[in-house]
Amino acid sequence: MKREISHDRIEETMENKAKWFQSLSLAERMDMLCSFTDLALNVNPQLMAKKNAKQIKGRIQILSKT
Repeated sequence: MKREISHDRIEETMENKAKWFQSLSLAERMDMLCSFTDLALNVNPQLMAKKNAKQIKGRIQILSKT
């Protein structure tokens, strides 16, 4: 994988993004997850109040502890 910076949107494929994410350490991945969660909550603080989320069709899965 190239370790140089590119500003070309053509190189921003899903595969390249996945490779980049997989290259992060577990701690870095968790920091990204926390950052995404903070962003979502800042945009929509009501997200915390939602309960009983329903699964939607597609690539997203909602997991629950039973």
